[in-house]
Amino acid sequence: MRKFFQRLGSSLMLPVAVLPAAAVLLGIGYWIDPNGWGAGSSVAAFLIMAGKSIIDHIPILFALGVALGMSKDRDGSAALSGLVAYLVVTTLLGSSSVAMLQGVDADSVNAAFGKIENAFVGILCGLVAAMMYNKFSHVRLPDALAFFSGKRLVPIMTSLIMLILSLILLLIWPPVYSVLIQFGEWISGLGALGAGLYGFFNRLLIPTGLHHALNAVFWFDVAGINDISNFWAGTGEKGVTGMYQAGFFPIMMFGLPAAGLAMYHTAKTKYKKQVGSLMLAAGFAAILTGVTEPIEFAFMFLAPMLYLVHAVLTGLSLAIAAAFNWTAGFTFSAGFIDYFLSYNLALANKPYMLLVQGLIFAVIYYFLFRFIIVKFDLKTPGRGEEIEEGAAISGNGSAGNSKYAAQAEEIYAALGGDSNVTSIDNCATRLRLEVKNMDAVNQQKIKETGVVGVHVTGAESIQVIIGPNVQFVADEMKKLRRK
Repeated sequence: MRKFFQRLGSSLMLPVAVLPAAAVLLGIGYWIDPNGWGAGSSVAAFLIMAGKSIIDHIPILFALGVALGMSKDRDGSAALSGLVAYLVVTTLLGSSSVAMLQGVDADSVNAAFGKIENAFVGILCGLVAAMMYNKFSHVRLPDALAFFSGKRLVPIMTSLIMLILSLILLLIWPPVYSVLIQFGEWISGLGALGAGLYGFFNRLLIPTGLHHALNAVFWFDVAGINDISNFWAGTGEKGVTGMYQAGFFPIMMFGLPAAGLAMYHTAKTKYKKQVGSLMLAAGFAAILTGVTEPIEFAFMFLAPMLYLVHAVLTGLSLAIAAAFNWTAGFTFSAGFIDYFLSYNLALANKPYMLLVQGLIFAVIYYFLFRFIIVKFDLKTPGRGEEIEEGAAISGNGSAGNSKYAAQAEEIYAALGGDSNVTSIDNCATRLRLEVKNMDAVNQQKIKETGVVGVHVTGAESIQVIIGPNVQFVADEMKKLRRK
């Protein structure tokens, strides 16, 4: 089950990666016309509507992304089938269609069917499409029907299954929707405490990769919260909408880079240059883009106590920002780029206070991390044996001059190569790998290629933390498997 949710989370990263395009369009539009929301400028209106065209169709993006990511070989026909599934169910279960099916007036239809176009249904459609692709993409039909064999059969089977699923949802969607909304209202009713609890569990689930499922509940329209879309669309309450985003800015732009500085200062003298290079690159990524996993994975398994402290501080940051109604938003992560673009949004409330909060958290992170590392002699980078062999890519072999190809070749060899690797996947910063025999994996050799960390997640599952350029390494590794 954990492996399923990890892969689902990885699949959601593809559509989520589209959202920064909306942030740029909306951000520039609101900077041009911060008061009229496009009413005072045709250029602003053009940009805002273009951005909303992405934000308003997140469920479709989820259907496509999940279908593609969960299919066994990420084929385009799986994504097409995800779209087919979404169109079938949202058309059949739209308010007007349900009114006709039930023989009642449209005003009498359960309100749940007016919200059938949501992220939850999008994910469900993507999963169905992926299942159909995995099962039918290689099926051969009799010669008379040969044209519809293989991948062409997938959208046909998907539409048939969605007919059945739509009939089931006709009965169960209203109570399911009611439960989701009640959960969303309960969390929202907790106010700052709810935001704090979310922030704590968000960080705590990072090592498992299950934080994506939790994020979907708060950031998208799964339980009626829809914090990201509502914030960027200007739909909601100023100072409230955005509470599940704002508190991340002080952590990602200030707290974690300060933690990286503390780890650098507490590293052994002979390792300071290596640790400094690692933390400088990781800190810059965190500040600019909000990608923090390179810093977090540098200590989460070497010093779990520190990671627990980090999770508590993240929850505290979200609770504080929510309590004072300081809001800013992001579409990808809480880095400076998203902060800058969201600064003039209609629902941004005193976003400059997040910078003040961030400076305070930077001091807390630095001195608290430094004290704990020294007090308990924690083996953070540069204090143990993890980087003694060096963190340089040798670049030998047939991979040529590409550093990603060289790194991929060395990691692949350390994993045991073709005889041991059974699956290669990746999320935003990590390689997610399946192997036949974990004993055949040389973790030290992998670390020597310059990766941030290595984490065994199961008897046959291992993750290699690369950083934001993970896709290029994953692509090169997949080429090696095809040779």
